[in-house]
Amino acid sequence: MIKAFYKSIPACICFFMFSCLALNAQVDPVYDIVLNGGRVIDPETKLDAIKNVGIIAGKIMQISTEPLKGKETINASGLVISPGFIDLHIHGRSNKEQEYQVHDGVTTALEMEWGVAYLKEWYASRQNKSLINYGASVNWPFERSMVIDGNSASMLELREATKRGTADLESMFNIVRPTYSINLNAEQSGKMLENIRSTLSDGALGIGLPVGYLPTVNPAEVYKVFQLAAEKKATIFTHVRENNIFAIQEVIADAILTGASLHIVHINSSSLSQLPLSLSMVSEAQKKGFDITTELYPYPAASTLLQSSLFDEGWQEKMNISYGDLQWVATGERLTKETFDKFRKTGGVVIIYSMKPEWIKTGIAAPGVMIASDGMLYAKLAHPRTAGTFTRVLGKYVREDKVLSLPEAIEKMTLLPAKTLESISPPMRSKGRIQVGADADITIFDPATVIDKASFDKGLEFSGGIEYVIVNGSIIIRNGKTVANVFPGKPVYGKYKN
Repeated sequence: MIKAFYKSIPACICFFMFSCLALNAQVDPVYDIVLNGGRVIDPETKLDAIKNVGIIAGKIMQISTEPLKGKETINASGLVISPGFIDLHIHGRSNKEQEYQVHDGVTTALEMEWGVAYLKEWYASRQNKSLINYGASVNWPFERSMVIDGNSASMLELREATKRGTADLESMFNIVRPTYSINLNAEQSGKMLENIRSTLSDGALGIGLPVGYLPTVNPAEVYKVFQLAAEKKATIFTHVRENNIFAIQEVIADAILTGASLHIVHINSSSLSQLPLSLSMVSEAQKKGFDITTELYPYPAASTLLQSSLFDEGWQEKMNISYGDLQWVATGERLTKETFDKFRKTGGVVIIYSMKPEWIKTGIAAPGVMIASDGMLYAKLAHPRTAGTFTRVLGKYVREDKVLSLPEAIEKMTLLPAKTLESISPPMRSKGRIQVGADADITIFDPATVIDKASFDKGLEFSGGIEYVIVNGSIIIRNGKTVANVFPGKPVYGKYKN
């Protein structure tokens, strides 16, 4: 009964009342969970010290050097107590992918680049079934397809599959792909914008604008979406039109001219050899007061659908690669012209070896650049970023290569993504922090052993060194193992939700 009472009131009031009651009774409070003697790192206050953390009803209620009493006490000696990692860029949304994500220290995983078709139905399908927190943006390609072919049998089946929880990015992509090359007339454009407004009211966290998969779309349509984003104060999450600096310039210009907030996804694969210039442009825009941010994943290879427009004529020159630089996820084989042509017709996922390790190191070291996985749908040989993005940063780039400090890495994985969403989702102000009143989304790891174990040749594997993960006050990883039949993940909604 007491726990239910505390859940019903704001965290700050809850903590004040609890403290007063404890003081009056002259007894020490008993916390649901106590994290004892760990190195607590909070990227916002810059706290970095050995502390004890007390959790009640899904909230952090005490951070102290004094002993705390708990119904359950976790010995965190020698371990780091960090805010749970927030991934702004995932495509695998089922519990199958989420189990790999949580073993990578992720407590909130969001589909922001593409967004989700039939967003309202998708949120409902995940209620009380998710391992970690979930949310998504408006899916611009889907919303424009709806004004062209919204009543088709395939669209209706997609909606039913979404309700059942069986729809995924690839099934949506294949259904709406035929509309991608169609430019909208004025009436259709207006309806598309109304669709976006409507989906924002379903709780969307921004607008997913993967124009790189619709490269022939009129720039005027893209600009109108930016105008709407500025009006609604909803961040644009974009995969730019092509893998070059001119595409980066296009979206930065649209953001500056309209006043829209902009987040450029995977700036590493979007820029390739021009990454330093792209990073410089983002940095200069930030210095001038524009809300423009970016992210990257810590691997020198990309991954996407072979049937997408990214592999239309001229792809070799644009990416400076050839057939042998593509790996077919279903079998692990490298492609030839013959297998490329064959699989392009059937469709499926490839890994693209298109980047150099030094580019990745440059991006990770750059101040303000967030870490996000771009994690793919589950397959045994899926891109290892699906399972190891955050632990790879901690193990390789912090401990081994010393590209950045541990507090800097944690900030890129927690506070920065939380702050990116705070204007449209105020509850994110309670995530990405280890502070009294913050959500008890916490990742506890061993800094001496944390590492990614997934690889390009052997496939997905749970990361090592993630000892405990707590989501909304519930332990979901204990002693490095998944706790069965626990689904503490909650929806993350935007402020326009009706």
